Parts: sequence; structure tokens; C-alpha cells
Amino acid sequence: MSWYHWDGADLLLALRVQPRAGRDAFGDPVGERLKLRLSAPPVEGKANAQLTRFLAKAFDVPKARVHLESGAASRNKRVRIQAPERLPLGLERP
Repeated sequence: MSWYHWDGADLLLALRVQPRAGRDAFGDPVGERLKLRLSAPPVEGKANAQLTRFLAKAFDVPKARVHLESGAASRNKRVRIQAPERLPLGLERP
């Protein structure tokens, strides 16, 4: 799949984030990105903080192992998850 790839033990995700959604949930791939719905509004970093919490829980890692690499002020984001413990989306390890 083009919206994720492995960098050693780390997982890199290309996301298209929809803030102010009804609930937090993974969506379907949209082109080269995976859609992710977040209930938080995109103000004062609330959506990015919610993104970190949601991904940490989904991949069973501490929040400190989820890094927003690009797109802090954009809906298109690139996120690194260091050594995920769980793969909730049917992803395959290399």
C-alpha cells in the first residue's frame, strides 16, 4: 500500500486528517494517503494532540513513540510510529 512503509522497525504513515468528525476512526485510503477522522477541532494543536493519542492507542505504543514528521498545520500529515506493538489496519511487517 502506498500510504505506509517501514523504515526498519518504524512505521511511516501518510495521512489525510479530517478534524471535527463525529468520532475518531480510520477511514479508507484516498490516493496516496489514509483518511483519518478526528473529533478534535484544528485549533491550538488540539487535532494534532488527538492524533498522537489516537495513534498511540491504536498501535499500542506510548505517545512519546508517535512523531508528527510533517504537516502540523495541514490536513496532509506524515507520522512516524516507533516500533509499533500492534498493527490495527491489517498492515504487514517487512
